[in-house]
Amino acid sequence: MPSSSPSKDRDRPWVMRTYAGHSSPAESNALYRRNLAKGQTGLSVAFDLPTQTGYDPDDELAAGEVGKVGVPVAHVGDVRALFDGIPLDEMNTSMTINATAMWLLALYQVVAEEQGHDVAALAGTTQNDIVKEYLSRGTYVFPPGPSMRLITDVVAHTVTAMPRWNPINICSYHLQEAGATPVQEIAYAMSTAIAVLDSVRDSGQVPQERFGEVVARISFFVNAGVRFVEEMCKMRAFTRLWDELTEERYGVQDPRLRRFRYGVQVNSLGLTEAQPENNVQRIVLEMLGVTLSKDARARAVQLPAWNEALGLPRPWDQQWSLRLQQVLAYETDLLEYDDLFTGSVVVERKVAELVEGARAEIARVQEMGGAVAAVESGYMKGGLVASLAERRRRMERGEDVVVGVNRFEGTEPNPLTADLDAAIQVVDPAVESAAQEAVRRWRAGRDPEPVRRTLARLREVAGTDENLMAATLECARAGVTTGEWAGVLREVFGEYRAPTGVAAATGSGEADEMLGQVRERVRATGEELGGRLRFLVGKPGLDGHSNGAEQIAVRARDAGFEVVYQGIRLTPAQIVSAAVEEDVHVVGLSVLSGSHLQVVPAVLRGLREAGLDDVPVVVGGIIPDSDARRLREQGVARVFTPKDFGLTDIMGQVVDVVRSAHGLEAHGLDERVPAPA
Repeated sequence: MPSSSPSKDRDRPWVMRTYAGHSSPAESNALYRRNLAKGQTGLSVAFDLPTQTGYDPDDELAAGEVGKVGVPVAHVGDVRALFDGIPLDEMNTSMTINATAMWLLALYQVVAEEQGHDVAALAGTTQNDIVKEYLSRGTYVFPPGPSMRLITDVVAHTVTAMPRWNPINICSYHLQEAGATPVQEIAYAMSTAIAVLDSVRDSGQVPQERFGEVVARISFFVNAGVRFVEEMCKMRAFTRLWDELTEERYGVQDPRLRRFRYGVQVNSLGLTEAQPENNVQRIVLEMLGVTLSKDARARAVQLPAWNEALGLPRPWDQQWSLRLQQVLAYETDLLEYDDLFTGSVVVERKVAELVEGARAEIARVQEMGGAVAAVESGYMKGGLVASLAERRRRMERGEDVVVGVNRFEGTEPNPLTADLDAAIQVVDPAVESAAQEAVRRWRAGRDPEPVRRTLARLREVAGTDENLMAATLECARAGVTTGEWAGVLREVFGEYRAPTGVAAATGSGEADEMLGQVRERVRATGEELGGRLRFLVGKPGLDGHSNGAEQIAVRARDAGFEVVYQGIRLTPAQIVSAAVEEDVHVVGLSVLSGSHLQVVPAVLRGLREAGLDDVPVVVGGIIPDSDARRLREQGVARVFTPKDFGLTDIMGQVVDVVRSAHGLEAHGLDERVPAPA
């Protein structure tokens, strides 16, 4: 019988982190020091989009994105500043970086060496899961094959040189945000793990007798939603399947090496802009789902802040999230006992259901040739887009209740957001110009010969099957920049544009009254303008969070629009060119990275210069009210934010915008049916 007596081992129940980084290495360093002083026990580094996608701050594609969603890192000097005064041998550092993971790990290793630390003692994680980037976040660079090679080389390097480092975080977190059901989240994450482990095994870089060490260093990064029982059972199912997979497929006999190790960020997708104070209890419930089940407990937890649906959290907001963890860990008795759910009939039944469903989906992916093939064919992406579309429809119909959004919407004035401009942190616009000037000074001040030599070596090795980590470390020591390192590999490997999944997503079936009326308005307006209405959905800048854009594209197609959607990471000039070539009636821009005040005006200027003054522009994203007013003043017809959850209503407003731009009368078509309560 399991003991029911309390355990006294509560000093460090898990690594406590907040996901942080912004503006500049110096600013982020100050934030890390404050968080560590408040009791945080590890670092979780957020990098800005140029760093994640391999561009320097002064690159054209980096415009508007520098320091917005994380810290910019252009070279080894930035990493020195980022961790100044922080002993890396005492840290457990998680770095959310994928396409450029090898580069950031090399910079981290070089700085640790400069601090005089034994590299073998470094502990932490590089996320390094490129498969989910093709499916969700969109910060991939290279095609799947070369990307898998980079992952394989990092794994092989760390097994020998950095044995305490987790070289990859198989990341199902963003799969759930992209629409994954619990079964899909488990199955696609496990399929990714199979692809990585098979690649490492087949590369021959790790002897078979050490393969258990590879398995032992694979970690996972998962999502925890608000459905407590389902999410807790999901983690137990993950644990069961991983143990089974690593023993049967890879022959790992030591159960300690087969342990399912995971960190968690609880679900940011479920955070609401409306009544954001409700986010606090959502975060707590989600945290409980991954901490109460001792047999499947997270090893590291990071919580979002209550106001992340509004914008960039302030240090105080991050402190609040840290305190939520500390109250659970040190004040309550919830962690003092053996697993609270052992023997539960309900839990065992749900776990078995998830395991069975995941096994079947894993088998389907393997029959296609594995995770990479399922990415290239669009199978997994299409499944996620369809699942998210169905989730949105349930929410719009009121079948899935979201408190404060589609039910219980009445509210007292919120003192937390009384001054909304002060309720979030705003990155100083001067950050970008400062970073641009700094990287130019860095290039001008370094010795050019080692840079030339190491980049030439990198290009040479990239054309072979030799491990790229040694050449990358040489580049880091020579002062090569992020853009230069990635640029060489772009030349050798090429770039990639993943399937969007929109074409594979099923429609909403039989139209409800509201969608039926919008379809009629779209049809009639098209007839008046001499053809079918064409709607260009664009993702300007480096923001790869495409879930919203994909759902808009799916619903626009269901509403009768001809949809033009070319995927992520487009320059304003490319969007304008598509608008001209496709002769569209309306342009919709999706921006979630905070760069809306830079990239949206650039598209507006381009349309005017191309003579498309009559093509209205609508914008969606995490956009504060003050910024929305500025965009409207510059000519944006509508601004939609997460509180505008009724996609069919948005389609009706888009028709309004088109009719208004062409001076068309309503003709009784402009009365919209309100969204269902």
